[in-house]
Amino acid sequence: MAWVYLTLAGLFEIGWAIGLKYTEGFTRLTPSILTAISMVASVLLLGLALKTLPVGTGYAVWTGIGTVGTALLGIALFGEPATALRLGCIGLIVLGILGLRFAAT
Repeated sequence: MAWVYLTLAGLFEIGWAIGLKYTEGFTRLTPSILTAISMVASVLLLGLALKTLPVGTGYAVWTGIGTVGTALLGIALFGEPATALRLGCIGLIVLGILGLRFAAT
């Protein structure tokens, strides 16, 4: 169950990272509230996951999921560059996440 919590925590991290763009410096109420909710949910789920997972593994996977998801959504939503080097580096992060997942079993 810890990996489910950790995955959900990572997804909420993507939500708050992307949400920050839509808050426009926390000047827009609804995006600001949704972003804050995502922040809290992300940290709470990370905390639940860390009850049984090693902190280094949990934190690295959490930030990795957030990094990959945010980078890909930045490309899709905001027209950020999708160069081969950038996508290759994102792929390396995914390999690192998978490596930590399978090293933990």
